[in-house]
Amino acid sequence: MSTDSNKFTPSGDRPSGSIRGTRSPAVGRRGMIATSQSLSSAAGLQVLQAGGNAIDAAVTAAAVLAVIEPSMNGIGGDLLALVYDAKTKRVYGLDSTGRSAHAATPAEYAKRGIAGDMPLRGPLVVNVPGVVEGWHQLLKRFGTIDLGTALAPAIAFARDGFPVAELMAAEWNNHEPALAADPPTAATFLPNGAPPKHGEIFANARLARALESIAKEGRDAFYTGSIAQAIIADMKSRHGLLDLRDFADHAADWVEPISTSYRGYELLEMPPSTQGFVALEMLNIMEGFDIRALGHNSADYLHVVSEAKRIAFADRSTFLADRDHMPKGSLERLISKDYAASRRREINMSTAAAKYSPDFAGVDRGDTIYLTAADGHGNVISFIQSLFGSFGAGFVAGETGITMQNRGSGFTLQAGHPNEIGPHKRPLHTLVPALLQKNGRPLMAFGVMGGDNQAQAHAQIVANVVDFGMHVQEAGDAARVRHTGQELAVESGIGEDVRRGLAAKGHVIVDGRGTMGGYQAIWIDAESGVLLGGSDLRKDGLAIGW
Repeated sequence: MSTDSNKFTPSGDRPSGSIRGTRSPAVGRRGMIATSQSLSSAAGLQVLQAGGNAIDAAVTAAAVLAVIEPSMNGIGGDLLALVYDAKTKRVYGLDSTGRSAHAATPAEYAKRGIAGDMPLRGPLVVNVPGVVEGWHQLLKRFGTIDLGTALAPAIAFARDGFPVAELMAAEWNNHEPALAADPPTAATFLPNGAPPKHGEIFANARLARALESIAKEGRDAFYTGSIAQAIIADMKSRHGLLDLRDFADHAADWVEPISTSYRGYELLEMPPSTQGFVALEMLNIMEGFDIRALGHNSADYLHVVSEAKRIAFADRSTFLADRDHMPKGSLERLISKDYAASRRREINMSTAAAKYSPDFAGVDRGDTIYLTAADGHGNVISFIQSLFGSFGAGFVAGETGITMQNRGSGFTLQAGHPNEIGPHKRPLHTLVPALLQKNGRPLMAFGVMGGDNQAQAHAQIVANVVDFGMHVQEAGDAARVRHTGQELAVESGIGEDVRRGLAAKGHVIVDGRGTMGGYQAIWIDAESGVLLGGSDLRKDGLAIGW
């Protein structure tokens, strides 16, 4: 991809006919969708081919994923999206992440003996799920089909069954003990006493009935109707804090995206309580280095990425919270060029810093789906949906077939911290859909799954495109690094000499296999109308256009 326009060149800066290091992008003009499962991509493509727009296709595909990737996401989870609307030529942000119970006070958690870290599983980390409200809002504002139509493929898969994909089967198997520990959960996900194998047909009749209720009654079925009542009854039996008022009070927020420039491009991210500013801060720091001259995945380049990440994550741990609870003016400061310049001076190219301050414990977990869709009219959506941990809070709500999310584990119990647990409050969130623009037009909608991996992967993807001229498939397939705690996870595509160079700078190198999440993306050529799709080779997904 040329770095001085939004025109696509098939092999970046490589001469024509050179050997490829990745498969080709998917191509289309009238529509494109990229998701982490081929069945989901096919459902979204059918919507596009039937005359639906990108938003219709995304909601349909997301509903399918809520059935066929149950460890990653579901209607018990949360949703965020960036939408470029071709009519108004504007980007809109939708935050449909759930809030804690009104009863979720620090005193209540202390009374229950919870101190130190928030628990990872169980009823006390379940917030109100935002997915169904998010689907409703997207279709209401930008869609051309109703929620019942969008849910039809998902209902069919839940009722009639679907063949389980390879990576999903492995994930299911890894969590068998946790699923078996709770009777309603075991009855839903271990129908024959064991996880389904790769290619085995799995159905979730309970979830099908819940989806049918939503299709008939709309979002109210979930937030004030029979589903809400069933979930709350189950939560009360588990001594949870959520009640019907919490569900009835849930509403998604339309918000202004946040952004920064990077070498003439603009990256748009979602504002807090999610970690979008981390990617922006990283890129602002990286912009002061000659990234291209350092060389792709060289020791010096990866050192810059890692140190920029460590600085930005120190800030994340200190400031990131529900946007209504962050210190006034902190977000604007964190994504400013002046602030990046001051933090950049802390980076020593020879040695990894022992520590960057401020620095508190962060969150490092998450199972998520990301998808993106574009249509021939110019509409684009960057969409992410998640339960957080694998199979969320670790249980299904009674007979609903719905796995509850565990986003409340993103709170802290540190008194006075902006992200301290509190009533009707959103926790620190890791979900971050992204949109890269050029000259005010959408150029690439993309995202990368995987908890704290997401923001640091965004920075690497943008550098792959802008600094190294990679096309939309190659940008995601290229080997990545992920800094976690005190370790730098490195994929096998990064050579031993680079690893030795990083170790010499003080980085603790570990194997990065299975830790880099999954990337999906669509590149939009505004002049020709050509759409190019990329889907991560690390996942079971598919980018497909027409």
